[in-house]
Amino acid sequence: MANPIFILLVGIVIVVGGIIGFKLHPFLALLLAAVAVALLTPVASVEQFFLSKGIAADEALKLSHKSIGERIGTEFGNTCAKVGILIAMAAIIGKSMLDSGAAEKIIRAMLKITGEKNAPVGFMLSSFFLTIPVFVDTVIFLMMPLAKAMGMRLGKNYLLLALSVIAGAVMANSYVPPSPGPLFLVAAMNVPIGLMMACGAMLGLCTITVGYFVARWLNKKMPIPLRDSPDARLEDIAAIANKTDKELPSLGWALLPAVFPLVTICIRSAVEAFTKPNTAVTDSLFLNKILDVVLFFGDKNIAMLMGAIFALFVLAKQTKTTKGKLTAFVQTALMTGGGIILITASGGAFGGMLQQSGISQSIANATKDYQMALIPLAFLITAIVRTAQGSATVALITASGILAGMAQNANLGFHPVYLCLAIGSGAKLIPWMNDAGFWIACKTTNLTEREALKTIAPMQSIMGIAGVLLTMLAAWLFPMV
Repeated sequence: MANPIFILLVGIVIVVGGIIGFKLHPFLALLLAAVAVALLTPVASVEQFFLSKGIAADEALKLSHKSIGERIGTEFGNTCAKVGILIAMAAIIGKSMLDSGAAEKIIRAMLKITGEKNAPVGFMLSSFFLTIPVFVDTVIFLMMPLAKAMGMRLGKNYLLLALSVIAGAVMANSYVPPSPGPLFLVAAMNVPIGLMMACGAMLGLCTITVGYFVARWLNKKMPIPLRDSPDARLEDIAAIANKTDKELPSLGWALLPAVFPLVTICIRSAVEAFTKPNTAVTDSLFLNKILDVVLFFGDKNIAMLMGAIFALFVLAKQTKTTKGKLTAFVQTALMTGGGIILITASGGAFGGMLQQSGISQSIANATKDYQMALIPLAFLITAIVRTAQGSATVALITASGILAGMAQNANLGFHPVYLCLAIGSGAKLIPWMNDAGFWIACKTTNLTEREALKTIAPMQSIMGIAGVLLTMLAAWLFPMV
């Protein structure tokens, strides 16, 4: 039986070697790696994977005997189901906001508050707080056009602006409920949600501060410029930057495509986090009906669709474009979004095949008797699983499954919330080609794969390490027991 660690190494070699060595398109490299991993994985391991998910024995056996193509297609489709519509709509929103001048209008308003010097701080804090209730990828999609517009306006520091958006978003996603990962940790580790929100927010703000200084250093070392892309040509961004305020949309219209999805998703997330399913939120029938409408629009896919419609309306209103030109515009935006969807989905397929190989269980078995202090152990296990199979959520679930029992049985000497924070910190190490989020960040910023590995990956990893060190310090100073 092939060792999962060996299977993992084969996958890594194919992905990294294919993209960097043979200059293969990431879509092809990831699919080839997924096929190789699936070929090397025994049927018994696949069956065991499905059994571990709580699937009945007969069904697990049936699923394990599906062809490799079917299993890869399923994981590919599952990833598309999660992010496909989001990416497509975000591509339309992003390009519309750039071309209509909405992004430029927002940038000018932000500069009045922060000043040019503190613009990256404004971007980092905005993405951090927006990601608490909103899907992390959604925030990156919505914020990155603003970073590009700001980069054009300033004429420098584009990498710093882009990394600031990513830093704020990814850390909130690991620490603060109702983000999915922290929400799961709260339930698994039996930690009060309010305590996790407070501690996660404080740790998140500390780690993004570290991330800011890392981003500044990387920006000086690798001053990557804002580049041309099909959805954001430099000459178009420059032309918009030179417009007067009267030629730009009003701030209200400029904000609407981004604010509508964010607000409605926030409301839905808050309702779902603090109420029981299928339970009336208020005693008023009228208010419940209104809330039902808001919750409908708060579905991330519906919210982003409405955002795209508003963005196109602002574009049409501002540029007086014809229906034919609007159709061509949408096609251009979707061509960019389609490429990101394919790469992201193939990354999901690769990660899915790695999970079916039994890599998570292998890591769990290797660490079960490791007598290290629980906080760094939690961090280490999560980091290994995250690096191995790409999904931060899977890493969180795996680590919590390993550590929940240990935390309950051991005399901790500190509150279990610190274990949750350590697991969240470990989920930041090390983002690379098997992570769908890596490809989203890479492609939305227009960085090459090599540049992303030299900038995004180390920044996230350093923030994760800073997170676990601060967690250990806090557990020592304020054990809360």
